[in-house]
Amino acid sequence: MKQEFSLRKIQTGDNEPVAKLIRQVMTEFGAVGEGYSIMDPEVDQMYQAYNNTRSAFFVIEKEGTIYGCGGFGPLPDANENICELKKMYFLPDLRGLGFGRKLVEQIFESAQAIGYKQVYLETVERMSQANHLYQKMGFKKLSCSVGNTGHGSCEAYYIKDL
Repeated sequence: MKQEFSLRKIQTGDNEPVAKLIRQVMTEFGAVGEGYSIMDPEVDQMYQAYNNTRSAFFVIEKEGTIYGCGGFGPLPDANENICELKKMYFLPDLRGLGFGRKLVEQIFESAQAIGYKQVYLETVERMSQANHLYQKMGFKKLSCSVGNTGHGSCEAYYIKDL
C-alpha cells in the first residue's frame, strides 16, 4: 500500500484539495477558530505562499487524491536561520504508514539546503501521534513559543538543530 503513495512538491492545482485537507484534519482535532493555523489566509493559496526561495511545501498523494501535506518557511520575528515546519497534516488513511517520518526528513533536507540551521514548530498536545513523531525525529520541547506565528492557541513548542 505504501508504494501507491508519492511525495512531491505542491503544484498550483493542489490549492483546493490541500485547503480542504487542512480544514478537515484541524476540525477533527478541535483546532478551529482564532489562534490556529486554520485561520491563516495562506490556507487557500498554499502553492503561492510557498513558491519562493525560503520555503517549500509538499503533498503526499495517491491516484490524484492528496492524503497529507506539510512544509516550511521563514519564522516571523525570529533569527533568519530558523524556519518553521508548517501545516503538516495527514488524513487518517495515511497515518501510521511512515510518511510522517518521510515528510519530516524531506523538510530537514530541503531546509538545510536553503541554509536554515534550525526547524521550529508549534502544535497542540491532543495531536499525540504528531508530538510523538516530532520527539522521535529529534525535536526538543520548549517551554514557550519562538517568533510570531500568530498561533496563540497552540501549547506545544519544539525546535531541532539541522
